[in-house]
Amino acid sequence: MHLLAVDDEPTILELLQLIIQTLGDHTVITATSAAEALELLDNPETPAIDCFLVDIQMPDTDGVALCQTLRSKPEYQLTPILMLTAMTDKSYIDRAFAAGASDYITKPFDIDNLRGRIQLIGDMSKTSRQAVISAKPRNEAIPEESTTLALHEPIFVQDVDGCITYLAMENYVSLMSRKKLFGSSIIGFTIRNIEELHRTSTRYEYECIVTDVAEAISIALEEFGALISYAGNGTYLCVLECGSQLKPDTLADQVNLIMRSMDLYSNDGSPINAFVSAGEQVRLVWKSGQSAVDALAQAHESAERASGRHARNLEDFWYDKHSMNI
Repeated sequence: MHLLAVDDEPTILELLQLIIQTLGDHTVITATSAAEALELLDNPETPAIDCFLVDIQMPDTDGVALCQTLRSKPEYQLTPILMLTAMTDKSYIDRAFAAGASDYITKPFDIDNLRGRIQLIGDMSKTSRQAVISAKPRNEAIPEESTTLALHEPIFVQDVDGCITYLAMENYVSLMSRKKLFGSSIIGFTIRNIEELHRTSTRYEYECIVTDVAEAISIALEEFGALISYAGNGTYLCVLECGSQLKPDTLADQVNLIMRSMDLYSNDGSPINAFVSAGEQVRLVWKSGQSAVDALAQAHESAERASGRHARNLEDFWYDKHSMNI
């Protein structure tokens, strides 16, 4: 792997080089500022970077801003970005993940932990292939013969406030301490009738549905400072700063009202009726590590059950109405 480490402290860069050199066939390029890092990336002699190690707190352009810039480059949309931080304030870490960070590690480094994380990133870079879609208008259309995105796979929705990759979401909840997650909750939203929408949509139409629903969720949850990830099967998982009791049906109604205002249409001009159901709120009180990751799965299942109940209730309604007319 080729890694680029960015930190304004030369001693940290030297330490990173020494640690990574013990892991095998890896090369480390270093920069002491965001500006120097971007200059290196613009240099045609710099090899393609497989992983970034970025200090959050740097003078001039900080690591969060650099992370945003890296994610704006098509070639680095999914490249792992490991944030290095001495900051213990949750708000710094939230900003980093919202900007596109994949993972983070605190200073002073636990050497074995850092080695393990770099090794894991190296293994993942060989196998990870995740679709990326954007809320920004396309410069060119996708060919109609292009296959649609797989229904079950997580998708990284770019350019929507708070949206992160599913892997980053797992890292976020598993690495946060119990104390920092004390006031947080997870809630899931599932697009109703997603199998039918997926089957009948072109790739472009399906991307529009996924991105527009993500935007609607982001707007509806703006007051909670939510991190949002599309986890596949029409389900979005959201980590909220909310210790109070949420009303899932009310949140789903808000998202659906926003969706209706977007006027989503298919290629033939017919309206696309995409609506969501919300699962039960899963509190992260005293959860961390694997138990926090399990809470993501719990929220996912709850949202899909809510969507399934809505479909069954609709079928029962039409059955009863038809029976009354016989």
